[in-house]
Amino acid sequence: MPTKTPSPQESDKFQLGQALTVAMGHFIHDTYTAFIAPLLPLIIDKLSLSLAMAGTLVSLIQIPSILNPLIGHFADRANVRYFVIFAPAVSATLVVSMGFATNEFTLALILLLTGISVAAFHAPAPAVTARVSGKRTGAGMSLYMAGGELARTVGPLLAVWAASLWGLEGIYRTVVLGWASTIVLWLRFRKISYQPNHTKPQQGDLGKTLRQLLPLLIPLSVFILFRSFAIVCMTTYLPIFLKSEGASLEFAGISLSILEGAGVIGTLSSGPISDRIGRKPTLVFIIVASAPLMIAFLSVDGWLQIAILAALGFISLSTGPVLLALVQDYVPKDRRATGNGTYMAASFLIRSATIPLIGLAGDTFGLRPAFWGSALLSLFAIPAILVLPNLATRLAED
Repeated sequence: MPTKTPSPQESDKFQLGQALTVAMGHFIHDTYTAFIAPLLPLIIDKLSLSLAMAGTLVSLIQIPSILNPLIGHFADRANVRYFVIFAPAVSATLVVSMGFATNEFTLALILLLTGISVAAFHAPAPAVTARVSGKRTGAGMSLYMAGGELARTVGPLLAVWAASLWGLEGIYRTVVLGWASTIVLWLRFRKISYQPNHTKPQQGDLGKTLRQLLPLLIPLSVFILFRSFAIVCMTTYLPIFLKSEGASLEFAGISLSILEGAGVIGTLSSGPISDRIGRKPTLVFIIVASAPLMIAFLSVDGWLQIAILAALGFISLSTGPVLLALVQDYVPKDRRATGNGTYMAASFLIRSATIPLIGLAGDTFGLRPAFWGSALLSLFAIPAILVLPNLATRLAED
């Protein structure tokens, strides 16, 4: 009797080609969302925004993440490829339209709509990656997250280059890359189904899953909260900080790319390492090493500052694959998108709160003290790691 060929989500093998395809989509999609931070100084000047107002507007991109549990719940019961296929084109179109914003309301609307597109991509994409990663979830998440980190390396460079060449209003010309990505994803995914093992949802399934996630979600949210202050400083306010210290816009954009480029290497490393030594030890090491590096970055200048920035990016931006793998390990295979969507909602909402708080601290005390305080606050994430549930309590055994 012939053996049934496993579908993508059923195979225990690591399907490199499929994982790379999702990672490529992640790269193109997040390249455009990475435009926002390096262009923020130009937007502030154009619309005469304070740091607090700018932070509040940028945080709007995180608000639609409250839809992530519902998107993930739907994705667990439907073919998710259309979310992954079309989001790069939609997000690219919205982001480049920022150049045409003439007031705070228009910019807020653009960022809010971008947030919806971002949520539609990021809720199901890690679940698809987990399905094609077999037993090597950490390795799959490293590839997926490396796509995002590489985007945050290339994005600032592309944004600064386009704005320098065409002006803020002329960045719309770069949108063709997002449209081209959607075409490629359509050609790759149009005949591939990532249908889950069941098609009929049980009554109350979403509410039950959310309640069962609480033992993981509560300490994870505390970890994300204290971690977010440092991450927001380095990824959102770094160009503004360097520009306030006398650096050019080009140097500020390059510095952000150095940070994110080093983060790509760290992201590729952390997932496989956590597969071997465990998720918790990996997270503890990242936090313990990151805080001193951030303080060291603030204490030096010149080329030494660039070297420390690279080390900081390698260490501090490598938590993503570990956290995604932790969630995917904890949640049963038929509810992975729901679990990931819930985690992403918590992560994005917490980040949306910290962005304006850092801006307010920068307006009140200056960005340098805000960076120092954020580095110290990040150490409070360590107790949250220690109380994360073990895999012995995963939902599959509920």
